[in-house]
This record gives sequence, C-alpha cells and structure tokens, in this order.
Amino acid sequence: MLSYDATAVSAAPPAVVWRLLADARTWPTWSAVDSLVADRSSGLDPGGSDPVGAVRAFRTGRTVTGERLTGLVEGKQLTYEDAFNPTIRDYRAVVDLTPTADGGTTIHWHGTYRARWGMGWLMNRVMRRVMQQMADGLASHAQTLPPEPA
Repeated sequence: MLSYDATAVSAAPPAVVWRLLADARTWPTWSAVDSLVADRSSGLDPGGSDPVGAVRAFRTGRTVTGERLTGLVEGKQLTYEDAFNPTIRDYRAVVDLTPTADGGTTIHWHGTYRARWGMGWLMNRVMRRVMQQMADGLASHAQTLPPEPA
C-alpha cells in the first residue's frame, strides 16, 4: 500500500472549512480538480451537504475519477473511497478537521491506495503533491469566506 499525509492550517473556523469540504460543487474553486461531473456523480445534495453513499465524480484534465463518501462526522471528519479511478485502487482517505487554539482549523488529509502495476513510483509522487495542494487550497480558500453562511 502507498500512502500520503498532508496537513494545512487555516485561519477559518472548522464550520467554514467543513462547508467547503462537504459540498462537492465547491471543490473546483479551491482544489486541484477542474470540475464536478454531475452526470457521473450520484446522490449529491442540492444544498451542498452530500450524504454518506454519494458518489462525487471530478474531472482533472481528461481524467474523471469518482469517490464514494463512506463517513461523515459533522464539522470534524469526512471519509471516502474510490468508486472509479483508472490509475489507483483500494483508495481510502480521511480528512480530519481540528480546531486550533486561535479559532482556526488544522486540516489533516491522509489516505492509502494501490497503484496500477508499474505506476507506484509516479503515483506516490503525484498523490503526495496533489493532496498537499488540496489541503492548502481548502485552507486558503476557507479564509476568504464569512464565518456564517450567507
């Protein structure tokens, strides 16, 4: 199994970070993905609170990957696994949000996966870089939003 471990700190409170993380529609704004692919997704909540079991499909370049939400602890933890992915399998990821002493949020995004044969060395480098970009993008964008939903 290969793994990655990314951490970022945001000045935004956990509730703001959670709103972005739980709503797949926001991911193209702050993450490494280009777009949410609605016709390959299922079970998405129109209000942005995607439930356990929802499949969120994202396009990055020409590749579309899907993740199934497997666990939600409101404001604290989101877990998911691969629903479809051409280059990795047995993917499981956890995003933990922990309040900081000054009212911000520590984002800990970590996961394990198996790469397609011959792709392990490349996927190890790519996943570590991309998932750190995901955590950093979430932390940074959350800081630009108001503390309460509009």
